[in-house]
Amino acid sequence: MRILITGAAGFLGSHLTDRLLAEGHQVVGLDNFITGKRENLSHLEGNPNFSLMEQDVSTYIEIDDPLDFVLHLASPASPSKQSPLGYPNLPIQTMKAGALGTHHGLGVALKHKAKFLLASTSEIYGDPLVHPQPETYWGNCDPVGVRSVYDEAKRFAEALTMAYHNFHGVDTRIVRIFNTFGPRMRLDDGRSVPNFIQQALRKEPLTIYGSGEQTRSFCYVSDLIEGIYRLMLSDEHMPVNIGNPVETSVKDFASLINELCDNHTGLSINASERLGDDPERRQPDITRARTILGWAPRVSIREGLTDTIAYLREKLSI
Repeated sequence: MRILITGAAGFLGSHLTDRLLAEGHQVVGLDNFITGKRENLSHLEGNPNFSLMEQDVSTYIEIDDPLDFVLHLASPASPSKQSPLGYPNLPIQTMKAGALGTHHGLGVALKHKAKFLLASTSEIYGDPLVHPQPETYWGNCDPVGVRSVYDEAKRFAEALTMAYHNFHGVDTRIVRIFNTFGPRMRLDDGRSVPNFIQQALRKEPLTIYGSGEQTRSFCYVSDLIEGIYRLMLSDEHMPVNIGNPVETSVKDFASLINELCDNHTGLSINASERLGDDPERRQPDITRARTILGWAPRVSIREGLTDTIAYLREKLSI
């Protein structure tokens, strides 16, 4: 297939690009490099099956040659208010990527009679009142809260995707991505995994925002990409959760990173700096992914962290 990926230079977009090329497909990458990094794609320079467009997805996308699939991954994704790359500090760009970007991606798919996949998020569940979260749960979101620019952009994107599917007959997919980690995460985007690992490698206390009792479910990037690829090849149009159902507290997760980095300085609890609307619990119900896609994560959190620590250690030269 010939495939357009928006956000191709991002953490997930670059890994998905690699996977699609390895499967023999042609990829057209699109990125404006606000949060994506050119170096994530530098190894593809000269690859005849890959081309790169520098463009903001919120502007009209013109692709002349035929396309078989459009994958919309472009969006700021970090909830950090400490990092300039976090969506609280890129609110308008985040809303545009979710709204205008999805509209433009769907328009390209409609024009070329191509299939379309939306990268949505577990954040559409908000601070959930149902646990674990199945795809049938409608969520508990504050439409004007500090996280709303991301949550509501993705909720709108899902609604628009289904509107194009139902009204225009576009062959669509929606993946709801839960917390994912691995090589190529930006060191400066403020998310917990790169923050914790950098502090641990520098033998500093790991800073936790909130009590540390809030839970997350961390999925290694290769497992997530496998799930997305299987969803692409399926005929499923309704949303599918892709994430690791192993739930862990942020405090326990940070302690594991300290152990793997041989860091004995402990944790620094900063309860007052927790981002508003931060979900108290997060765990995917992956029954649909298991049933429809035959998918479940295979890489343990410990194994995935070992690879991620090695990557960041090299980047930091520690």
